[in-house]
Amino acid sequence: MIPDLHGFGPALIAGTWMTIQLALASLALGLVLGLLGALAKTSPLATLRWLGGTYSTIVRGVPELLWVLLIYFGTIGLVRGIGELFGIDNLALSPFAAGTIALGLCFGAYATEVFRGALLAIPKGHREAGLALGLGKRRIFLRLILPQMWRLALPGLGNLFMILMKDTALVSVIGLEEIMRTSQIAVTASKEPFTFFVVAALIYLGLTVIAMTGMYFLERRAGRGFVRSAA
Repeated sequence: MIPDLHGFGPALIAGTWMTIQLALASLALGLVLGLLGALAKTSPLATLRWLGGTYSTIVRGVPELLWVLLIYFGTIGLVRGIGELFGIDNLALSPFAAGTIALGLCFGAYATEVFRGALLAIPKGHREAGLALGLGKRRIFLRLILPQMWRLALPGLGNLFMILMKDTALVSVIGLEEIMRTSQIAVTASKEPFTFFVVAALIYLGLTVIAMTGMYFLERRAGRGFVRSAA
């Protein structure tokens, strides 16, 4: 039985596409921040270790919803001031940009610990072998350390991405018309909350299945040449 969507089908499709864009943009930002945070926390310099630990602790200690609200409403004056400097009136951070920054910050804080654990799991002898072969530190990191770290971090990053996909619903509070915001509009117009919230749940479930399938193939590719044994 196909539910009656009262003409909101195209809007739900558009909301799904917006959710996918938001999740991927936040993922890209979060991976960069997570890698930088992990390198900072494993750095021999105490200042960098402090910066990495502070970022990870503060961001993980505040709920994601608060970060969305703080970044969207807290930057109004700053962004407007920047606009005035360049002669742009009423410059503002869009809900998509605010959501991307907030979710990317949160993803990056958790990814910092995943990357850090993966870095510490790589034997020091691999770095020493690279130095013995005459490789520079940059080449050792790119050719020896990064591929191994990526393989070890993928399962944890996959779990974080599942959480990120669901957290995109939080951006509906600042007006971004993703799946949840579109569903709420449809519920208000049709007075059928069960129908549209079930449809939203099914869409999220479908996106999760697609993401899990993609992670499975990424893990298989990254794990070529390695045998995974059961604990």
